[in-house]
Amino acid sequence: MNSHENRVAAPLLSFRLSLVLFAVLSVLPLGGCARWDNPVLSVKETSAAQLLGANQINAATRQRILRAVGEDAQERALRDDLKQHPGNVDAAIRLTKALVAQKRPHEALQVLDNVLVVTPDNLRALNAKAVILDIEGRHDAAQELYRQALETNPENQMLHHNLHLSLAFEGKSEQRTLPQSR
Repeated sequence: MNSHENRVAAPLLSFRLSLVLFAVLSVLPLGGCARWDNPVLSVKETSAAQLLGANQINAATRQRILRAVGEDAQERALRDDLKQHPGNVDAAIRLTKALVAQKRPHEALQVLDNVLVVTPDNLRALNAKAVILDIEGRHDAAQELYRQALETNPENQMLHHNLHLSLAFEGKSEQRTLPQSR
């Protein structure tokens, strides 16, 4: 080898030796941490409740954890479905139920409002929105929606029933009777 080759090869060889030395020195301390006959990692399973310390977590925190971990995935999937199909009443109602269960009725109303823009006379969406308005104590607005839906389908027993419940919540009654089933 000439001197030029030595000047190029020497740093490369030095670099390779440094890498090998680093790898060996990294493995040695780690090798002392575990032995085949006595593993330091436990194979005993711990329940999720124990891992989370569920006994010490209050209900509000537990709800936030559940929403962050699992329920958000379902909510995201339903929201994505509604973005692709804005008139999907089934997805809107499932999402609405989930939001109301999480005490988020304002968001549920927004979901239903978006669906009603696409399908303004959908009885299920109108009924769901009216129910949420009743839950919020906005009975006049709910009753208006029930009546609007009944104009489209005056024979709908569920709408009549929900209207009468809304009136009862408000302490009113309506003289109209339910249509008789045939």
